[in-house]
Amino acid sequence: MTPPPRSRERESTTVAIVGGGVSGLTAAILLRACGIDAVVLERRSRSYVEERQRAGVVEYRAVHMFERWGLGDVLHGFPGDDFMEIRVDGQPRLLGENMPGLADTGRLVPQQALVRGLIAALLADGADLRFEASDVALHHVEGERPLVTYAGQDGRAHEIECDFVAGCDGDRGICAASIPADAGEVHAYDYGIWWLTILADAPPPERPLMAVGMRGYAAQFARGPKASRFYLHVAAGDTVADWPHDRIWAELKARLHAPDLPAGPITATEVFPLRSAIREPMSHGRLYLLGDAAHIIPPMGAKGMNLALFDAEAFATAVRDFTAAGDETGLRGYSATCLERTWRYQEFSNWMADMMHGASGHPVGGGGTFRQRIMRARLERVLSSDVAARYYAEMFTGLG
Repeated sequence: MTPPPRSRERESTTVAIVGGGVSGLTAAILLRACGIDAVVLERRSRSYVEERQRAGVVEYRAVHMFERWGLGDVLHGFPGDDFMEIRVDGQPRLLGENMPGLADTGRLVPQQALVRGLIAALLADGADLRFEASDVALHHVEGERPLVTYAGQDGRAHEIECDFVAGCDGDRGICAASIPADAGEVHAYDYGIWWLTILADAPPPERPLMAVGMRGYAAQFARGPKASRFYLHVAAGDTVADWPHDRIWAELKARLHAPDLPAGPITATEVFPLRSAIREPMSHGRLYLLGDAAHIIPPMGAKGMNLALFDAEAFATAVRDFTAAGDETGLRGYSATCLERTWRYQEFSNWMADMMHGASGHPVGGGGTFRQRIMRARLERVLSSDVAARYYAEMFTGLG
């Protein structure tokens, strides 16, 4: 990449973090807990980042992580997540009831609430967060002192020299794109399944809810005390225009077997395909990828945000060991450490997606009625057998 003009005023820090989502903010607060300086660059405004709707479960492993680092206050006030209701052809079943391993539970934490908490904690501690940073570019990431250039809110050019770059700007961000194509591999998978996601000012369910039936998969999750996020499996290629609000509510009531489902104003809708993508390795030179920049995982299983939290801790610990004692073990092993968990979580999400959609008449990859019946049998076994349920318990808590 062409070096930047030398006319820019150059700053220096230990870690330049590109992206102010969960992975970037968590890396920043963990580094700060170690006394390591960092600058966070986020291209969006603070208000946009704080309101952006995403996942909503922090697994027990991640809850324990925050507590271990003395940051448990970030998660205070959010309820525990003990059970999942699976509504099979309208019949309610509890996934998690008397289940081994679920004495250790996660928290129902909407991503925007976690982001707000992290931003507030960082700013209260004097951290350097820079929003609306545009034209971010990386330079010399293969050298000992990478350089990050960007334009600030006022349009002025800036450059930051650093020891490490944490790429936390998503799978379409500049960080992943800065790695040469021949320096690694991207493993991708298309499930052939499309979801319509709906955010509505509607009362949340008593507990997280998934519904399976021959009409198709549907789900409802809390996104605050007065809001819900719904999911509907829709035909491939459908658009938001194909789903006016009256059709959405009619289909939700039918698939959830809830004719009295309270409706409310729909504030956001989006159609997207379920897909997986993993970059290997997750580092290049002094650039380390975290969260969605390194891996995309379907919402099924609620593991995307939790992988981002795991990456952030692995990165912060590795940088701490290097800056404190010159120990490069964590940095050299960062990619392998994170990919080991990433592949396990991908398998779990794949297992969940196959089971829930197959049991709803749409097996991933096809297979007709044979695969439908196989997935129904799998679901029944998970719902009725402690032995079969143990796998779910271990993966759901993050302890597997």
